[in-house]
Amino acid sequence: MSTIQPLSNRISRQRVTSIFGLSLLQIFLTFLLISFLIPALWMFSSSLKASTEIFVVPVVWIPDNPQWDNFQKVFQLPGLPFATFIGNTAKVVFFAVTGTVLSSAMVAYSFARLEWPGRDFFFGLLVATILIPEVITIIPRFIEFRAFGWINTHLPLTVPYWFAGTPLYVFIMRQFFRAIPKELDEAAFMDGASHLRILFQIILPLSKPVIATVAVFALLQHYNDYLTPLIFLNSIDKWTLPIGIASLNAQESFTSSWELVFAASTIAVTPMIIIFVFAQRYFVQGISMTGFGGR
Repeated sequence: MSTIQPLSNRISRQRVTSIFGLSLLQIFLTFLLISFLIPALWMFSSSLKASTEIFVVPVVWIPDNPQWDNFQKVFQLPGLPFATFIGNTAKVVFFAVTGTVLSSAMVAYSFARLEWPGRDFFFGLLVATILIPEVITIIPRFIEFRAFGWINTHLPLTVPYWFAGTPLYVFIMRQFFRAIPKELDEAAFMDGASHLRILFQIILPLSKPVIATVAVFALLQHYNDYLTPLIFLNSIDKWTLPIGIASLNAQESFTSSWELVFAASTIAVTPMIIIFVFAQRYFVQGISMTGFGGR
């Protein structure tokens, strides 16, 4: 009886300590979340204000008279066709993300499921290229695409990603594919299936989490890309949304119209928030499962 009592006391103390630690962690993460949300909330609030209300002290979080027409004014700015910027961005993102997912899946399938000479060496070489900063390749890519006649077109922003242009996504998919039992491949081969059929009818349907993960990463990459379009696009009718917002922010005629800058930024951020909310379940699942594929 004397032995059971101290044991129960230790368990009670451990439980109290665990609950206390989790409570502190929850409080810390809550404050961290609030600190990240404050700039976004201030941006959205400022997009509904008049220019005289934005920088007042103390901060006015809820404007007395919300200026919803600020969003309409963004599409009526002279010389800055924001509807065209949105259309260009949608086109670039669609083709780039589609090419990224398909090409990364095919290359990852080769590294994960096929046996061929030098496979591990070339995979290590591919992973090593992740360490190369993208800015280093800007000049060689510009010279190459200029020789192709692709300058001031959207081809430099889309075509390279149809050839597994981002090694990180190949690595993520390869790790996930390795966790899928190879007995499925063997059974499919016995039924006469080809590698492409195995990939598209067996492997990819089982890989929705990692596909969502790669798609979300690629979507954020191409949607927010500022440097690459700035280098390769000259005409304003070819610009994407990040360049358009930066141009709006840089023009002297709009420095006193910060509400339009914030309205344009809110328009740009909203689709990403909506997509992440709907893809969050697959995204988190893909992140958590990718690291368990090393067989």
